[in-house]
Amino acid sequence: MIVVTGATGNVGRALVERLVAAGRPVRALTRDPQRAGLPEGAEVVRFDPDEGAALFDGASKLFLYVQAGGARTGALLDAARTAGVRHVALLSSGIIQEGSDETHPIHVMHATAEQQIRDSGLEWTFLRPNAFAINALQWAPQIRTSDTVRGVYAGMLTAPIHEDDIAAVAERVLLDPGHEGAVHRLTGPEAVTNTEQIAAIGRVIGRDLRFVETPPEEAGPELFPHVPPEIVKGLLKSFEAAVGVPPEITTTVEKLTGVPARTFARWAEDHADDFRS
Repeated sequence: MIVVTGATGNVGRALVERLVAAGRPVRALTRDPQRAGLPEGAEVVRFDPDEGAALFDGASKLFLYVQAGGARTGALLDAARTAGVRHVALLSSGIIQEGSDETHPIHVMHATAEQQIRDSGLEWTFLRPNAFAINALQWAPQIRTSDTVRGVYAGMLTAPIHEDDIAAVAERVLLDPGHEGAVHRLTGPEAVTNTEQIAAIGRVIGRDLRFVETPPEEAGPELFPHVPPEIVKGLLKSFEAAVGVPPEITTTVEKLTGVPARTFARWAEDHADDFRS
């Protein structure tokens, strides 16, 4: 049995779907099972940290979304180990690397979780993706109502990764031997600017979209609707550092799954309906 936390999140949902399709027993933890909409074949269980070891009964592996346990991650890991879990795959962040700003809020959050897992006594694998392609959904409200998209740093370069490619790697990590103690850095296959992302979305929905750069000091909550305010400042700093700078590009997705990572254009095709009014 594999337990998946964050089962209704972008990566968690894709992973649950993959495991069910592969005929593997999977327990999907979610705070609202009635509204989860997860595939038949998954055991959908309400995620209540107070349930402790009961959440992991019969399980041997765990996919952990870094925010699932929050301040109680240590206790959650203890409960998993007590119940018989032996291996945890953590959805961490590519921000953790040599020379990175260790005070950055996103770095602190993920580095803390990684250390808790190292200290837990469990076997572990860390997945460290860089930019998520699905972050482009932040522009969806603007695109549904206008051909002009406001955002910061038009020339910022990233290699966005499709959420299902992350799930595909997680599937292999959880099902195949030999990933214990490994750190897998994950990216998409090519560098694209924000301007190019907007153009790619426009092509798949049949509209000529235009990216208009907004000064970062004028960037309000409407540009980052799902980002906690205390993290926005750090994000803007990271974005500025990526302007015109070629991003890291890895071949980890293809190496572990046998299938090349999908381009941002492919991601836009898969999510075209999310941008249509």
